Amino acid sequence: MSRLWARFAGLFSSKSFIGVDKTGNKYFSRMEEIDGLVKEKRWVKFRREEDPTSIPVEWICWLNGQRKRAPTPEEMIELEARRERVKLNVALLKKEEEEKKARVGTGRKITIGKVDGPDLTSFVRQFPPDSKGGEQEEASEEADKSRAKEHEPEIVSAEPPEPKTTEPSGSGSSFRPGTWQPPS
Repeated sequence: MSRLWARFAGLFSSKSFIGVDKTGNKYFSRMEEIDGLVKEKRWVKFRREEDPTSIPVEWICWLNGQRKRAPTPEEMIELEARRERVKLNVALLKKEEEEKKARVGTGRKITIGKVDGPDLTSFVRQFPPDSKGGEQEEASEEADKSRAKEHEPEIVSAEPPEPKTTEPSGSGSSFRPGTWQPPS
């Protein structure tokens, strides 16, 4: 019964006017004792019909207790100006992107017949080689070299190619390291 009486008395207790938003909604608060604890009760009175979407985010945060102080009119003007700047920046970015797409085209290639899969060499390179001996890595390197040869012009040299040996040869800039072979 005492809770009911406290609520009834709370209706007539002093409520304090906190502020108004740009749509005309009014915000109030009141200190209320509930189960021995004094809590602040916050609410809004809508100007027109009850439309929760008409409440600005800053006031929603104050109503939910996420803000201790209510937003000031100066703060609301500042935040509204910031929102307008963001809208303009988004519009500019969309316009630039559309212009870029128009210059470059759609970027899609129309192919008829057999379609090649994606080039996965860069994806495969990010993983360490197998512990079984690196056979995959060698195959990948050979594939990379063959692709590079397709796109580069062939260079013809007057010198015959040097034979590959297991022993190092030369010195200075002509040094060629050998390949290691396990002892037999």
